[in-house]
Order: sequence, then structure tokens, then C-alpha cells
Amino acid sequence: MRTLNLRRLTAVGAALTLTAALTACSALSSDSPSTSGASADPSSTASQGKLAVSVSFYPIAYLAEAIGGEHVSVTSVTPANVEPHDFELSPKDVTSLSSAKVVLYVAGFQASMDDAVSQVSGPSVTDLSGVVDLRHHDGVEEEHHDDASATEADHDHDAGALDPHFWLDPSRMQKAADAVEKALAAADPQHAGDYEANLKALTATLTDVDTSYTQGLSQCERTTFITSHAAFGYLADRYHLTQAPISGIDPESEPSPADLAAIKQVVQSTGTTTIFTEELVSPKTAQALASETGTTTKVLNPLESAPDSGDYASEMKSNLSELRTALACK
Repeated sequence: MRTLNLRRLTAVGAALTLTAALTACSALSSDSPSTSGASADPSSTASQGKLAVSVSFYPIAYLAEAIGGEHVSVTSVTPANVEPHDFELSPKDVTSLSSAKVVLYVAGFQASMDDAVSQVSGPSVTDLSGVVDLRHHDGVEEEHHDDASATEADHDHDAGALDPHFWLDPSRMQKAADAVEKALAAADPQHAGDYEANLKALTATLTDVDTSYTQGLSQCERTTFITSHAAFGYLADRYHLTQAPISGIDPESEPSPADLAAIKQVVQSTGTTTIFTEELVSPKTAQALASETGTTTKVLNPLESAPDSGDYASEMKSNLSELRTALACK
């Protein structure tokens, strides 16, 4: 797990403070339909002859739509452009889940979704957290590879919460896709052949994303990148990078002055030129950091909501482009 532990860095910069206020985280091609928010009640799809599938948020909706194709109607309980970590399901949302035939979610990511799933009966429920090898990233210390900032690593795999952001690693996304295909085929065996064929096409797409990252990040001047919150730990693991997050797994958690001082030290020691922000999280702290350190801000999308255009695969490619620029990759 290549998440930089900020608390270990505060010793070199605890006296530093920031003047800014501390404020707080589709289908296969860009022309394919995407789930941008909650759709109609799943029960209304029965008359259309489609399998009603409810999912917790966008990355899972992407998988369900890509694999299900024309045979499914996918409902995301998290609306478009809403940060999903702390989204609270309404009683109507819970009732709607009961009307679905299949429910797909990640346990531990959205507390209200966990509670809702425990209340419903009838749908086939698949918890994807069991197949994607979730790990601890928030608070985990790793040796990172910038020669100006190398430090002795210390592993504490019990620190922090399990990181739910598996989808930013295409190889873990593949494991989730396999589980989604099995869930759809079990609920709708009549179209199992189509689901298998769609999974093969999706696998090719995810493999292409993974190959692009492996090649695109293989020769970089820097390997540490700074993010608004600790969403990119699996991506960092996969491609031998180090994530230095301003906030933890929860994007609404406020960094302390010592944490911010530590981030400033990372900038200085690694030659970082970019502080990454997110569309659904306030950029004020990151912007203040950039102002004080002489760096710029760019958006790195954690893909917790549907992108404004394109889909998961195209947005992952956009993220790769931003990372290559920030890390000065050849």
C-alpha cells in the first residue's frame, strides 16, 4: 500500500502552518448510455421485461450496464454529482431497493447503504467487497521512491479503515466485473450467454486501461502525487506510485495544521508541481496549499460519480494524462 503517512512527516515541518481555512471526497464507450443518478423505481422495469438492478454508486453501475446491456435496467441510489461517502438513503430509497431483483454494493463504503441492505428482503444481494481484496491505505506507511524523500518504511496494516476505492485499480475492477456477471446470470439465466459475451468485451476494455497505465507510468521523474483525499491507494499500489493525501479515506475529514505542514514538506522534498483536487470536494485547502508552495492545481477524478462526458474507461485515461504531466513521465 503506497499511501504516504503524513503523521510521520510532521516532525520535519510541524512549525509550518497554512493561512487558509481548513475545509474539507456507462458502459464500454463514451457514446454508450451511463447511469448518472437514481432512475425510476425498479419495479417499473418488470413490465419492460428487463432485470431490475439497484447499485450503490457509479462504478458499480458502469459494470452492471456494461455487462447487462439491453437486458437490465440499472438504478443508482446515489444521485449524479453527489459525493457518495456520506450520502444518506431516504426511506423511499430503501423501499425502492426491495423492488429490485439484484442489488450490488460495496460494504463499508456507505453506512446508510449497509443499513438499507440489512432491511430488504427479496432481491439477490452481492457485496463486491468480498472479491476485490480491500486493504488498509489511510495511515499506512510505505517507502516511496523519490530520491529526495526516501524514508525507512514502516508497515501498519491494521491502521485506518479499509479503503473501498478498489475501482481505481483496473485489475480489481475486473474481479468486481466477474462477480457482477455471475450475479446477473444467476438472476436471469435466460440471458447468461449475453452477459458472458459482454463480460469478455468489458475485460478487453479494462485490460486496455491497465496496459495504458503500466506503460504510461513506467518512466517518470517523480513517483509521489498529492491528492485531496486518500482515494488513489489502489492505483498507487498497482503502478508503483506513492499517494500523499491531504485528507483520509473520508474526504470530509479536516486535515490538522501539522498534516498540512507535512504536505508542504512533501512538496519541497519531492519537487511536486501539482496538487490534485476533485470535482465533488471543496478545493479551498488544496488551492491554499498550491498558493503557498508555488504549485498548480489540477483535477484527478476518483470516479465516485458519473463523469460529465464519457465513462469509466475514458475518464481513467484522462486521469492517466494528468498523472503523466504531474509526474513528468516520458
